[in-house]
Amino acid sequence: MNLLLSPYITFKGNCAEAMRYYESALGGTLTLLTVAGSPAAEHLPHVDGNLIMHAHLELPGGNRLLASDWMEGCGAPYEGIKGISLALTYDNVDEATRRFNALADGGQITMPLQRTFWVEQFGMLVDRYSICWLVNGGAKNQS
Repeated sequence: MNLLLSPYITFKGNCAEAMRYYESALGGTLTLLTVAGSPAAEHLPHVDGNLIMHAHLELPGGNRLLASDWMEGCGAPYEGIKGISLALTYDNVDEATRRFNALADGGQITMPLQRTFWVEQFGMLVDRYSICWLVNGGAKNQS
């Protein structure tokens, strides 16, 4: 059995902007579907057609990041992004450092990249869209 676990983030009206940012910071190929461009558009006349119904960022290595905008009026009020971190693991320190710095642009580093007991480099940050990232890089430490 194969399993693919894909994080799905819900944004409050800035999904397209955020996902383009992640495409730039992480690489990959982004597909965006607006409410107006979706088959569900006629069933959502009260929803802004420019909102993102579904975003799919196909990342290197077969990973993916999925997202959408919160659809006001379609249920409970938006509660924000909370209680989750996304972890990235790179084979080498240079790639981890490059991606960490790209994600940190406009955000806040909560733990700078540094050597740990489990990997050569590890750091934490909250990006400009309030997503928490844990970035690992390099070889696993054997001690």
